Amino acid sequence: MLKKRVFPQTLSGHALQIADPFFRMPRELLILRHAKSDWDSGADSDFDRPLAKRGKKDAPRVGGWLYREGMIPQHIVSSPAERARATAIKVCKRLDLSKKGIVWDEAVYEADLPALLDVLSRVPDKAPLVLLVGHNPGLEDLLLHLTGGDLDLPDDGKLLPTAALARLEMPDNWSHLDRGCAGLISIVRPKQLD
Repeated sequence: MLKKRVFPQTLSGHALQIADPFFRMPRELLILRHAKSDWDSGADSDFDRPLAKRGKKDAPRVGGWLYREGMIPQHIVSSPAERARATAIKVCKRLDLSKKGIVWDEAVYEADLPALLDVLSRVPDKAPLVLLVGHNPGLEDLLLHLTGGDLDLPDDGKLLPTAALARLEMPDNWSHLDRGCAGLISIVRPKQLD
């Protein structure tokens, strides 16, 4: 996407805008771990485990924060597991996005690093802001890979606790994501959003 440079007013009184071929808007990846799940729900399987009460509160808070920050993803990929699915839907609702636009990718559930890199390689080139909703340990492995592992661990030792959101500046090609190719902008936890 080309950004337009605005130059001072011309003699006609209008600002001149020209597309700058050397300036591109950066691509960003939002990595969101599903919100807190209910281990005591009696679900038939891990895949079917729903959100806990806290998770039902945290997911919309993350969506609301993204909305206030003006970060509206153009492409959303989520694990179809119930806790990730519910998280993605609650986030999208706060972003005024239809859940019909979410790509439910089974490869994200229980994914390791190669599987997640493969999922990202299928992101459309035209999407400058992508949201990936999934699970640990895969998401933490992806975050460490993309940043080159040079991250300070929080006191609790968890890079991505439930409903944590990592924001990364990404290279131009979703298919070539070598170790250390991205820059970490921030990691936000739900408790910081009050």
